[in-house]
Amino acid sequence: MSEGENVILDTNLGKFELELYWDHAPKTCKNFAELARRGYYNNTIFHRIIADFMIQGGDPTGTGRGGTSIYGQKFEDEIHPELRFTGAGILAMANPGTPNSNGSQFFVTLSPTPYLDGKHTIFGRVKSGMRVVQRLGAVAVDPQDRPKDEVKIYKGTTSLPTE
Repeated sequence: MSEGENVILDTNLGKFELELYWDHAPKTCKNFAELARRGYYNNTIFHRIIADFMIQGGDPTGTGRGGTSIYGQKFEDEIHPELRFTGAGILAMANPGTPNSNGSQFFVTLSPTPYLDGKHTIFGRVKSGMRVVQRLGAVAVDPQDRPKDEVKIYKGTTSLPTE
C-alpha cells in the first residue's frame, strides 16, 4: 500500500474517485484503501440513501449493522477541526453514534452537514464523478431510507493520484 492512494468505486450507476486525506486521517485512509484493495467492498450495496444528505455503504451484510476494519476491532476517530462538512462530496466514516467505533462503513455527503462536525472522521472527498454520486443520492428509497432498487458497488480499486 502506498500512502497517497485514492480509491475508485465502480457502481451500477457509474464510477467515482475518492481522494483520501492521508495527512489528516492516516489510520482511516489505510483501512479504507486496504479494504478496497482486498475486494471487501466488491458486490456490496449502498444500504442507506437520504436525498440532500448522504449515501452510505461499506457494510457487507447490507443491513447497516455489519462490517469490520482491517484492524479487527473498531478503531478510534481521527477528527481534525480544520476538516468540516462544508458541502457535497465529503467522505467520512459512518458509526453507530458512539465515538471511536469505526469499522468499514462510510458515507459521502450530498450537501453541507455542519451538525456532523466533530462526530465523524472526515478522510477524503469526491475527486471525480460527482454526477454519479448525485445520481446515487437521487434513487427512490423506502421509508427506512433503503434504495427500492439495489445500488451496488461492483468493485473498489486503488490508484495513485494523477495531477
